[in-house]
Amino acid sequence: MKTVTDFVPEVPRGELWLRRLKKYEKRARHAQPMLVEGRVTRVVGLTIEAVGIHAPVGARCLVHAPDGAVESEVVGFAEDRTFLMPIGDSRGLMPNARVSPGEDNYDALVGDDLLGRVIDASGNPLDSQGRIQYTARKPLQGKSVNPLSRWPIDTPLDVGVCAINSLLTVGRGQRIGLFAGSGVGKSVLLGMMTKYTNADVVVVGLIGERGREVKEFVENILGAAGRERAVVVASPADNPPLLRMHGAWLATAIAEYYRDQGKHVLLLMDSLTRFAQAQREIALAIGEPPATKGYPPSVFAQLPQLVERAGNGGEGGGSITAFYTVLAEGDDQNDPVVDSARAILDGHIVLSREVAESGHYPAIDIEGSVSRVMNEIVSDEHLMAARRFRQIYSTYHKNHDLISVGAYKNGSNPMVDEAIQYYPHLTQFLQQDKQTAVDFDQSLAGLLSLTGTGETTEADAGEAA
Repeated sequence: MKTVTDFVPEVPRGELWLRRLKKYEKRARHAQPMLVEGRVTRVVGLTIEAVGIHAPVGARCLVHAPDGAVESEVVGFAEDRTFLMPIGDSRGLMPNARVSPGEDNYDALVGDDLLGRVIDASGNPLDSQGRIQYTARKPLQGKSVNPLSRWPIDTPLDVGVCAINSLLTVGRGQRIGLFAGSGVGKSVLLGMMTKYTNADVVVVGLIGERGREVKEFVENILGAAGRERAVVVASPADNPPLLRMHGAWLATAIAEYYRDQGKHVLLLMDSLTRFAQAQREIALAIGEPPATKGYPPSVFAQLPQLVERAGNGGEGGGSITAFYTVLAEGDDQNDPVVDSARAILDGHIVLSREVAESGHYPAIDIEGSVSRVMNEIVSDEHLMAARRFRQIYSTYHKNHDLISVGAYKNGSNPMVDEAIQYYPHLTQFLQQDKQTAVDFDQSLAGLLSLTGTGETTEADAGEAA
């Protein structure tokens, strides 16, 4: 009986078996893993329930419909059921539709070609400038950073807004909350910082906003000049909640990419509240019980995970200075998201509706705002001038009712007399046209001149304002 070696007599038996083993080893190395498909058993609201699949939380899955596959992500499981949340439109799904798990989780595509572009939460371009050449991948939800490896905040960042530069000085690597109700000018303020900051790169995340506002911000507020060094990630309100969360994560991942290159990044996210509401929708849909005013506990776990990704890198590296807008529903400063954000951020700027209604822009409530790192990054002279400004400003507001009705008698209190004298110049100093930039040095010079202790007269204060 003939064997294999009879047909290849020139090859020794041992070498022949070695070749066979190498061939099988190569096949095994490049073998495709077996994918265990499942099927859809239930669709309720935003949640797709499936059985028969084995995929970790965060894995990408495809739910096969007659008109094509619906991309989904695993958001939880219970016993033999897996909970999926669709990334796109789930219309057209049928009972017992096939569910196939993907081979990887979601990543953020990044690259230098992003500058000047407007993209969606999946990284697809929304403008008409063609394809984007991505050169790297980063984890969409980032990696935890050792707090001891971060370089301390020690350098001011010029944002081009006089009131912030002088009285609420922001440091490179600081995380600031912008607390505001609707219609008080937060988008205009963000646009001013985008155009006038001295940061190397600006990343703007428009999360859960109206689609009209996205176009208005990009074309009117940001403008052509502001877009040159900016990246805009837009995930409007009509996107599924998971896609809105992806938009916030993607904007942060892009900022991390440029920080790792040693650049100083200004991250503007509008808004942190919409991010929290998206997580609330997901958590409630999969059965997590509400805790604080309808917000499940996972919401308050996700907020610090997102915020802590911003900040300074290592020694001599780049930085991410982040502004997160927080919508105070009904102007309630004790809203759960507002209160949680205030605790995890390095300061907050409050935009007042009362100030905005008086025609004062930017409508910053100086008394209700604070920068927690200002004491460490400015000179003693600057700090004393800012304190004096606040004292005069606060004295006037405490006695405003008496002054407005004429009940205050001039000469009764020297501090109130001084506040009445200086208040018009203080309010003029805080106002700024959105087409005008005021750099850090100009802001400081104006503040020092306005609050001079002995030499500054009322005329000098007027000139400084």
